[in-house]
Amino acid sequence: MTFESLGLSSELLRAIAEAGYTTATPVQAQAIPLILEGRDVQAAAQTGTGKTAGFTLPILQRLQPLANSSPSPAKHPIRALVLTPTRELAAQVEESVKTYGRYLALRSTVIYGGVPMDPQIKALRAGVEIVVATPGRLLDHVQQKTLQLSQVEILVLDEADRMLDMGFIPDIRRIIALLPERRQNLLFSATFSEDIKKLSHVLLTQPALVEVARPNTTADSIRQAIYSVEPDDKKHLLTYLIKNLPIAQAIVFTRTKEGANRLCHHLERAGILAAAIHSDKTQTQRTHSLHQFKAGEIDILVATDIAARGLDIDQLPFVVNYELPHVPEDYVHRIGRTGRAGSKGCALSLVGPEEARERAAIEKLIKQPIAEEPVPAFDKGGRPPRRATPDPEDHRSRYERRHPEREEPPAAEVRVPRHEGNPSHAHGVSQHFSRPPLGLPGARKPREIPALLGGLLKKPS
Repeated sequence: MTFESLGLSSELLRAIAEAGYTTATPVQAQAIPLILEGRDVQAAAQTGTGKTAGFTLPILQRLQPLANSSPSPAKHPIRALVLTPTRELAAQVEESVKTYGRYLALRSTVIYGGVPMDPQIKALRAGVEIVVATPGRLLDHVQQKTLQLSQVEILVLDEADRMLDMGFIPDIRRIIALLPERRQNLLFSATFSEDIKKLSHVLLTQPALVEVARPNTTADSIRQAIYSVEPDDKKHLLTYLIKNLPIAQAIVFTRTKEGANRLCHHLERAGILAAAIHSDKTQTQRTHSLHQFKAGEIDILVATDIAARGLDIDQLPFVVNYELPHVPEDYVHRIGRTGRAGSKGCALSLVGPEEARERAAIEKLIKQPIAEEPVPAFDKGGRPPRRATPDPEDHRSRYERRHPEREEPPAAEVRVPRHEGNPSHAHGVSQHFSRPPLGLPGARKPREIPALLGGLLKKPS
Protein backbone atom coordinates (compact mmCIF):
# COMPACT_ATOMS: atom_id res chain seq x y z
CA MET A 1 0.00 0.00 0.00
CA THR A 2 1.35 3.44 -0.92
CA PHE A 3 1.46 6.32 1.53
CA GLU A 4 -0.71 8.39 -0.82
CA SER A 5 -3.57 5.95 -0.29
CA LEU A 6 -3.44 6.46 3.49
CA GLY A 7 -4.73 10.02 3.25
CA LEU A 8 -1.62 11.81 4.47
CA SER A 9 -1.07 15.48 3.70
CA SER A 10 1.10 16.68 0.84
CA GLU A 11 3.69 18.05 3.28
CA LEU A 12 4.08 14.65 4.93
CA LEU A 13 4.16 12.83 1.58
CA ARG A 14 6.93 15.14 0.41
CA ALA A 15 9.01 14.41 3.53
CA ILE A 16 8.38 10.67 3.21
CA ALA A 17 9.49 10.68 -0.42
CA GLU A 18 12.67 12.59 0.45
CA ALA A 19 13.40 9.99 3.13
CA GLY A 20 13.32 7.35 0.39
CA TYR A 21 10.07 5.56 1.22
CA THR A 22 7.17 4.84 -1.12
CA THR A 23 5.31 1.84 0.30
CA ALA A 24 3.87 1.52 3.80
CA THR A 25 4.75 -1.52 5.90
CA PRO A 26 1.88 -3.70 7.17
CA VAL A 27 1.87 -2.13 10.64
CA GLN A 28 1.85 1.36 9.11
CA ALA A 29 -0.93 0.48 6.65
CA GLN A 30 -3.13 -0.77 9.48
CA ALA A 31 -2.28 1.68 12.27
CA ILE A 32 -2.18 5.02 10.42
CA PRO A 33 -5.86 5.10 9.32
CA LEU A 34 -7.01 4.08 12.83
CA ILE A 35 -4.94 6.79 14.50
CA LEU A 36 -6.17 9.39 12.02
CA GLU A 37 -9.72 8.46 13.07
CA GLY A 38 -8.81 9.37 16.64
CA ARG A 39 -9.14 5.85 18.03
CA ASP A 40 -7.06 4.32 20.79
CA VAL A 41 -4.72 1.73 19.27
CA GLN A 42 -2.83 -1.24 20.66
CA ALA A 43 -0.25 -2.36 18.10
CA ALA A 44 2.27 -5.19 18.06
CA ALA A 45 4.78 -5.93 15.33
CA GLN A 46 8.26 -7.33 15.00
CA THR A 47 11.19 -5.02 15.63
CA GLY A 48 12.29 -3.21 12.48
CA THR A 49 8.88 -3.17 10.78
CA GLY A 50 8.31 0.60 10.92
CA LYS A 51 6.35 1.06 14.15
CA THR A 52 7.86 4.50 14.78
CA ALA A 53 6.57 5.96 11.52
CA GLY A 54 3.33 4.13 12.21
CA PHE A 55 2.52 6.59 14.98
CA THR A 56 4.65 9.67 14.19
CA LEU A 57 3.08 10.22 10.77
CA PRO A 58 -0.58 10.25 11.94
CA ILE A 59 0.33 12.32 15.01
CA LEU A 60 1.88 14.97 12.78
CA GLN A 61 -1.18 14.87 10.53
CA ARG A 62 -3.58 15.27 13.45
CA LEU A 63 -1.60 18.21 14.86
CA GLN A 64 -1.07 19.91 11.49
CA PRO A 65 -4.13 22.21 11.84
CA LEU A 66 -2.53 23.60 15.02
CA ALA A 67 0.80 24.36 13.35
CA ASN A 68 1.90 28.00 13.45
CA SER A 69 5.05 30.04 13.17
CA SER A 70 4.34 32.33 16.11
CA PRO A 71 7.39 32.99 18.31
CA SER A 72 5.18 33.02 21.42
CA PRO A 73 5.67 29.93 23.62
CA ALA A 74 2.00 30.09 24.58
CA LYS A 75 1.12 29.27 20.96
CA HIS A 76 3.06 26.01 21.19
CA PRO A 77 1.70 23.98 24.15
CA ILE A 78 2.56 20.29 24.45
CA ARG A 79 -0.05 18.41 22.42
CA ALA A 80 1.57 14.98 22.07
CA LEU A 81 3.71 13.04 24.55
CA VAL A 82 5.72 9.98 23.55
CA LEU A 83 7.24 7.89 26.37
CA THR A 84 10.10 5.49 25.63
CA PRO A 85 12.18 3.22 27.89
CA THR A 86 15.67 4.28 26.77
CA ARG A 87 17.57 7.39 25.77
CA GLU A 88 18.58 5.91 22.42
CA LEU A 89 15.01 5.10 21.49
CA ALA A 90 13.82 8.55 22.57
CA ALA A 91 16.44 10.18 20.33
CA GLN A 92 15.47 7.94 17.41
CA VAL A 93 11.76 8.73 17.74
CA GLU A 94 12.36 12.47 17.95
CA GLU A 95 14.62 12.26 14.90
CA SER A 96 11.73 10.63 13.01
CA VAL A 97 9.39 13.42 14.13
CA LYS A 98 11.80 16.01 12.76
CA THR A 99 12.36 14.07 9.52
CA TYR A 100 8.68 13.64 8.69
CA GLY A 101 7.60 17.01 10.08
CA ARG A 102 10.20 19.13 8.32
CA TYR A 103 7.58 20.95 6.24
CA LEU A 104 5.19 21.55 9.14
CA ALA A 105 5.34 24.45 11.61
CA LEU A 106 5.31 22.08 14.56
CA ARG A 107 8.02 22.02 17.21
CA SER A 108 9.42 18.99 19.00
CA THR A 109 12.11 18.15 21.54
CA VAL A 110 13.54 15.13 23.32
CA ILE A 111 14.26 14.91 27.05
CA TYR A 112 16.13 12.13 28.83
CA GLY A 113 18.56 11.67 31.69
CA GLY A 114 22.33 11.51 31.65
CA VAL A 115 22.71 15.01 30.19
CA PRO A 116 22.28 18.53 31.67
CA MET A 117 18.72 19.77 32.03
CA ASP A 118 19.37 23.40 31.04
CA PRO A 119 19.21 22.89 27.23
CA GLN A 120 16.03 20.86 27.68
CA ILE A 121 14.50 23.58 29.86
CA LYS A 122 15.36 26.18 27.23
CA ALA A 123 13.63 24.15 24.49
CA LEU A 124 10.55 23.55 26.64
CA ARG A 125 10.21 27.22 27.57
CA ALA A 126 10.37 28.19 23.89
CA GLY A 127 7.27 26.06 23.32
CA VAL A 128 6.93 22.65 21.68
CA GLU A 129 3.95 20.65 20.48
CA ILE A 130 5.59 17.20 20.63
CA VAL A 131 7.74 15.89 23.49
CA VAL A 132 9.57 12.56 23.36
CA ALA A 133 10.81 11.57 26.81
CA THR A 134 11.98 8.87 29.16
CA PRO A 135 9.72 8.70 32.24
CA GLY A 136 12.28 9.56 34.90
CA ARG A 137 13.59 12.73 33.31
CA LEU A 138 10.06 13.82 32.40
CA LEU A 139 9.08 13.65 36.08
CA ASP A 140 12.20 15.67 36.95
CA HIS A 141 10.88 18.45 34.72
CA VAL A 142 7.42 18.12 36.23
CA GLN A 143 8.91 18.53 39.70
CA GLN A 144 10.81 21.63 38.60
CA LYS A 145 7.70 22.98 36.87
CA THR A 146 9.48 23.43 33.55
CA LEU A 147 6.64 21.89 31.51
CA GLN A 148 2.86 21.62 31.52
CA LEU A 149 0.96 18.52 30.42
CA SER A 150 -2.56 19.91 30.79
CA GLN A 151 -3.13 20.25 27.02
CA VAL A 152 -1.80 16.86 25.89
CA GLU A 153 -4.15 15.33 23.32
CA ILE A 154 -2.16 12.22 22.35
CA LEU A 155 -0.17 9.86 24.58
CA VAL A 156 2.11 7.19 23.12
CA LEU A 157 3.80 4.38 25.05
CA ASP A 158 6.50 3.09 22.73
CA GLU A 159 8.10 -0.30 23.51
CA ALA A 160 5.64 -0.59 26.38
CA ASP A 161 6.71 -4.14 27.22
CA ARG A 162 10.27 -2.95 27.81
CA MET A 163 9.04 -0.18 30.10
CA LEU A 164 7.23 -2.80 32.16
CA ASP A 165 10.38 -4.93 32.32
CA MET A 166 12.41 -1.92 33.49
CA GLY A 167 9.97 -1.10 36.30
CA PHE A 168 8.58 2.14 34.88
CA ILE A 169 4.94 1.42 35.76
CA PRO A 170 4.89 3.65 38.90
CA ASP A 171 6.37 6.54 36.90
CA ILE A 172 3.91 5.99 34.06
CA ARG A 173 0.99 6.06 36.48
CA ARG A 174 2.24 9.35 37.94
CA ILE A 175 2.53 10.83 34.44
CA ILE A 176 -0.93 9.64 33.37
CA ALA A 177 -2.41 11.32 36.45
CA LEU A 178 -1.08 14.66 35.14
CA LEU A 179 -2.72 14.32 31.70
CA PRO A 180 -6.20 15.38 30.63
CA GLU A 181 -8.73 12.58 31.06
CA ARG A 182 -9.90 12.89 27.46
CA ARG A 183 -7.06 12.07 25.09
CA GLN A 184 -6.02 9.55 22.47
CA ASN A 185 -3.84 6.69 23.74
CA LEU A 186 -1.48 4.63 21.57
CA LEU A 187 0.37 1.58 22.88
CA PHE A 188 3.09 0.19 20.62
CA SER A 189 5.16 -2.86 21.44
CA ALA A 190 7.07 -5.72 19.88
CA THR A 191 5.31 -8.23 22.13
CA PHE A 192 1.91 -8.70 23.75
CA SER A 193 2.60 -10.16 27.18
CA GLU A 194 -0.06 -10.67 29.84
CA ASP A 195 1.23 -7.57 31.66
CA ILE A 196 0.80 -5.50 28.49
CA LYS A 197 -2.77 -6.73 28.14
CA LYS A 198 -3.49 -5.70 31.74
CA LEU A 199 -1.99 -2.26 31.10
CA SER A 200 -4.06 -1.82 27.95
CA HIS A 201 -7.28 -2.51 29.89
CA VAL A 202 -6.44 0.38 32.22
CA LEU A 203 -4.99 2.81 29.70
CA LEU A 204 -6.97 2.31 26.49
CA THR A 205 -10.65 2.87 25.70
CA GLN A 206 -12.17 0.41 23.23
CA PRO A 207 -8.83 0.09 21.44
CA ALA A 208 -8.34 -1.11 17.90
CA LEU A 209 -5.94 -4.04 17.82
CA VAL A 210 -3.15 -4.11 15.24
CA GLU A 211 -1.10 -7.28 15.14
CA VAL A 212 0.82 -7.96 11.95
CA ALA A 213 2.83 -10.97 13.15
CA ARG A 214 2.57 -13.68 15.74
CA PRO A 215 3.87 -12.34 19.08
CA ASN A 216 7.53 -13.01 19.89
CA THR A 217 8.43 -14.22 16.42
CA THR A 218 11.67 -13.41 14.66
CA ALA A 219 11.72 -11.95 11.17
CA ASP A 220 12.16 -14.36 8.27
CA SER A 221 14.86 -12.04 6.93
CA ILE A 222 17.16 -12.94 9.85
CA ARG A 223 19.25 -16.08 9.56
CA GLN A 224 19.99 -17.54 13.00
CA ALA A 225 22.80 -19.88 14.03
CA ILE A 226 24.34 -21.21 17.25
CA TYR A 227 27.96 -22.12 17.97
CA SER A 228 28.38 -24.35 21.03
CA VAL A 229 31.56 -23.32 22.82
CA GLU A 230 33.05 -23.36 26.29
CA PRO A 231 32.71 -20.02 28.15
CA ASP A 232 36.48 -19.44 28.34
CA ASP A 233 36.81 -19.89 24.58
CA LYS A 234 34.04 -17.49 23.56
CA LYS A 235 36.23 -14.43 23.14
CA HIS A 236 38.71 -16.36 21.00
CA LEU A 237 35.99 -17.82 18.79
CA LEU A 238 34.41 -14.37 18.38
CA THR A 239 37.76 -12.91 17.36
CA TYR A 240 38.22 -15.72 14.85
CA LEU A 241 34.75 -15.23 13.35
CA ILE A 242 35.19 -11.48 13.04
CA LYS A 243 38.47 -11.88 11.20
CA ASN A 244 37.73 -14.97 9.12
CA LEU A 245 34.05 -14.91 8.11
CA PRO A 246 34.72 -11.93 8.01
CA ILE A 247 32.26 -9.82 9.98
CA ALA A 248 32.58 -6.26 8.74
CA GLN A 249 30.31 -4.73 11.40
CA ALA A 250 28.20 -6.15 14.21
CA ILE A 251 26.55 -5.39 17.51
CA VAL A 252 27.74 -7.91 20.10
CA PHE A 253 25.49 -8.33 23.14
CA THR A 254 26.69 -9.20 26.64
CA ARG A 255 24.74 -9.54 29.86
CA THR A 256 26.75 -7.19 32.06
CA LYS A 257 28.53 -3.86 31.81
CA GLU A 258 31.75 -5.36 33.17
CA GLY A 259 31.58 -8.14 30.60
CA ALA A 260 31.10 -5.59 27.82
CA ASN A 261 34.17 -3.66 28.95
CA ARG A 262 36.33 -6.81 29.19
CA LEU A 263 35.25 -8.07 25.78
CA CYS A 264 35.82 -4.68 24.17
CA HIS A 265 39.34 -4.57 25.64
CA HIS A 266 40.06 -8.08 24.31
CA LEU A 267 38.90 -7.16 20.80
CA GLU A 268 40.99 -4.00 20.77
CA ARG A 269 44.09 -5.98 21.78
CA ALA A 270 43.34 -8.33 18.87
CA GLY A 271 43.43 -5.36 16.48
CA ILE A 272 39.67 -5.01 16.06
CA LEU A 273 38.17 -1.53 16.33
CA ALA A 274 35.50 -1.77 19.03
CA ALA A 275 33.59 0.35 21.53
CA ALA A 276 31.37 -0.50 24.50
CA ILE A 277 27.96 1.04 25.13
CA HIS A 278 26.08 0.55 28.41
CA SER A 279 24.48 2.47 31.27
CA ASP A 280 27.77 3.33 33.00
CA LYS A 281 28.79 5.35 29.94
CA THR A 282 27.71 8.96 29.85
CA GLN A 283 25.16 9.92 27.23
CA THR A 284 27.86 11.86 25.41
CA GLN A 285 30.07 8.76 25.28
CA ARG A 286 27.20 6.56 24.12
CA THR A 287 26.18 9.02 21.42
CA HIS A 288 29.78 9.35 20.22
CA SER A 289 30.30 5.57 20.04
CA LEU A 290 27.04 5.13 18.14
CA HIS A 291 28.03 7.89 15.71
CA GLN A 292 31.41 6.22 15.10
CA PHE A 293 29.70 2.89 14.49
CA LYS A 294 27.21 4.34 12.03
CA ALA A 295 30.03 6.17 10.25
CA GLY A 296 32.04 2.96 9.87
CA GLU A 297 34.86 4.23 12.10
CA ILE A 298 34.56 1.22 14.40
CA ASP A 299 33.68 -2.36 13.49
CA ILE A 300 32.15 -3.80 16.65
CA LEU A 301 29.74 -2.23 19.12
CA VAL A 302 29.71 -4.25 22.35
CA ALA A 303 26.45 -3.55 24.15
CA THR A 304 24.27 -4.60 27.02
CA ASP A 305 20.52 -4.92 26.57
CA ILE A 306 20.16 -1.17 26.99
CA ALA A 307 20.93 -1.06 23.25
CA ALA A 308 18.54 -3.84 22.27
CA ARG A 309 15.78 -1.29 21.82
CA GLY A 310 16.03 1.92 19.88
CA LEU A 311 19.17 1.37 17.83
CA ASP A 312 18.28 1.71 14.17
CA ILE A 313 21.41 0.95 12.14
CA ASP A 314 20.83 1.01 8.41
CA GLN A 315 21.76 -2.29 6.76
CA LEU A 316 23.45 -3.77 9.85
CA PRO A 317 24.66 -7.22 8.67
CA PHE A 318 25.36 -9.07 11.93
CA VAL A 319 24.19 -9.35 15.52
CA VAL A 320 26.12 -11.61 17.89
CA ASN A 321 24.81 -12.92 21.21
CA TYR A 322 28.05 -13.33 23.14
CA GLU A 323 25.85 -14.47 26.01
CA LEU A 324 22.20 -15.44 25.76
CA PRO A 325 19.85 -13.14 27.69
CA HIS A 326 18.11 -14.39 30.82
CA VAL A 327 14.78 -13.05 29.51
CA PRO A 328 13.93 -14.87 26.24
CA GLU A 329 11.99 -11.89 24.84
CA ASP A 330 15.24 -9.92 24.89
CA TYR A 331 16.65 -12.33 22.30
CA VAL A 332 13.93 -11.25 19.87
CA HIS A 333 14.76 -7.59 20.43
CA ARG A 334 18.51 -8.10 20.23
CA ILE A 335 18.48 -9.82 16.87
CA GLY A 336 15.89 -7.33 15.65
CA ARG A 337 18.74 -4.84 15.23
CA THR A 338 19.54 -6.64 11.95
CA GLY A 339 17.22 -7.64 9.12
CA ARG A 340 15.33 -4.37 9.39
CA ALA A 341 13.02 -2.72 6.85
CA GLY A 342 13.04 -5.70 4.52
CA SER A 343 16.81 -6.19 4.36
CA LYS A 344 18.48 -9.45 5.39
CA GLY A 345 20.67 -10.13 8.37
CA CYS A 346 22.45 -12.80 10.38
CA ALA A 347 22.25 -13.48 14.13
CA LEU A 348 24.99 -15.63 15.64
CA SER A 349 24.88 -16.92 19.23
CA LEU A 350 27.85 -18.28 21.18
CA VAL A 351 26.27 -20.70 23.63
CA GLY A 352 28.01 -22.41 26.52
CA PRO A 353 26.84 -25.59 28.29
CA GLU A 354 25.54 -23.53 31.23
CA GLU A 355 23.17 -21.66 28.90
CA ALA A 356 21.08 -24.71 27.94
CA ARG A 357 18.10 -23.42 29.93
CA GLU A 358 18.19 -19.99 28.24
CA ARG A 359 18.49 -21.63 24.81
CA ALA A 360 15.50 -23.87 25.46
CA ALA A 361 13.42 -20.91 26.68
CA ILE A 362 14.25 -18.89 23.54
CA GLU A 363 13.42 -21.75 21.17
CA LYS A 364 10.14 -22.31 23.03
CA LEU A 365 9.30 -18.61 22.77
CA ILE A 366 9.98 -18.29 19.04
CA LYS A 367 8.51 -21.77 18.41
CA GLN A 368 11.40 -22.97 16.29
CA PRO A 369 14.81 -24.57 16.85
CA ILE A 370 17.92 -22.55 16.10
CA ALA A 371 20.33 -24.32 13.77
CA GLU A 372 23.65 -25.33 15.32
CA GLU A 373 26.78 -24.86 13.26
CA PRO A 374 30.09 -26.73 13.66
CA VAL A 375 32.68 -24.71 15.51
CA PRO A 376 35.67 -23.93 13.27
CA ALA A 377 39.14 -24.85 14.48
CA PHE A 378 40.83 -21.92 16.20
CA ASP A 379 43.56 -21.41 18.76
CA LYS A 380 43.45 -19.34 21.93
CA GLY A 381 44.60 -16.30 19.99
CA GLY A 382 41.57 -16.42 17.71
CA ARG A 383 43.66 -17.53 14.74
CA PRO A 384 43.46 -20.63 12.57
CA PRO A 385 45.61 -23.56 13.88
CA ARG A 386 49.22 -23.46 12.81
CA ARG A 387 50.34 -25.81 10.06
CA ALA A 388 53.68 -27.57 9.80
CA THR A 389 56.57 -25.25 8.98
CA PRO A 390 57.38 -25.49 5.23
CA ASP A 391 60.79 -26.45 3.94
CA PRO A 392 62.88 -23.26 4.09
CA GLU A 393 64.43 -24.20 0.75
CA ASP A 394 61.02 -24.28 -0.88
CA HIS A 395 60.65 -20.68 -2.10
CA ARG A 396 57.22 -21.18 -3.66
CA SER A 397 54.34 -19.28 -2.15
CA ARG A 398 52.10 -21.02 0.36
CA TYR A 399 49.31 -21.10 -2.25
CA GLU A 400 51.57 -22.65 -4.89
CA ARG A 401 52.63 -25.39 -2.47
CA ARG A 402 49.02 -26.22 -1.60
CA HIS A 403 47.59 -25.89 -5.15
CA PRO A 404 50.34 -26.65 -7.67
CA GLU A 405 47.78 -27.37 -10.39
CA ARG A 406 46.29 -23.83 -10.28
CA GLU A 407 47.74 -20.60 -11.55
CA GLU A 408 45.86 -17.98 -9.59
CA PRO A 409 44.51 -18.26 -6.05
CA PRO A 410 40.72 -18.18 -5.79
CA ALA A 411 38.79 -16.05 -3.32
CA ALA A 412 39.24 -17.21 0.28
CA GLU A 413 36.81 -19.93 1.30
CA VAL A 414 35.07 -19.95 4.67
CA ARG A 415 32.45 -22.13 6.27
CA VAL A 416 29.29 -20.16 6.88
CA PRO A 417 25.88 -20.92 8.39
CA ARG A 418 23.67 -22.92 6.05
CA HIS A 419 20.48 -21.31 4.77
CA GLU A 420 17.74 -23.93 4.58
CA GLY A 421 16.05 -24.25 1.21
CA ASN A 422 18.78 -22.41 -0.68
CA PRO A 423 21.68 -24.58 -1.83
CA SER A 424 23.72 -21.53 -2.73
CA HIS A 425 24.23 -20.92 0.97
CA ALA A 426 25.62 -24.36 1.78
CA HIS A 427 28.89 -24.74 3.68
CA GLY A 428 31.99 -23.95 1.75
CA VAL A 429 30.38 -21.68 -0.84
CA SER A 430 32.90 -19.00 -1.75
CA GLN A 431 30.82 -16.34 -3.45
CA HIS A 432 31.77 -12.84 -2.37
CA PHE A 433 30.59 -9.29 -2.54
CA SER A 434 31.81 -6.06 -1.07
CA ARG A 435 29.79 -4.25 1.57
CA PRO A 436 29.53 -0.50 1.06
CA PRO A 437 30.61 1.65 4.01
CA LEU A 438 27.86 2.30 6.53
CA GLY A 439 28.98 5.86 7.07
CA LEU A 440 29.95 9.03 5.35
CA PRO A 441 31.94 9.39 2.12
CA GLY A 442 35.60 8.88 2.80
CA ALA A 443 35.08 6.35 5.58
CA ARG A 444 37.65 3.60 5.52
CA LYS A 445 36.81 0.59 3.36
CA PRO A 446 35.39 -2.33 5.38
CA ARG A 447 36.24 -5.97 4.88
CA GLU A 448 34.50 -8.14 2.32
CA ILE A 449 31.63 -10.36 3.41
CA PRO A 450 31.10 -13.83 1.89
CA ALA A 451 27.85 -15.11 0.47
CA LEU A 452 26.65 -15.96 3.96
CA LEU A 453 24.09 -13.21 3.73
CA GLY A 454 23.05 -13.79 0.14
CA GLY A 455 23.04 -10.13 -0.79
CA LEU A 456 21.41 -8.97 2.43
CA LEU A 457 23.16 -5.65 2.28
CA LYS A 458 21.41 -4.60 -0.86
CA LYS A 459 18.55 -2.24 -0.15
CA PRO A 460 15.20 -3.39 -1.51
CA SER A 461 14.43 -1.81 -4.85
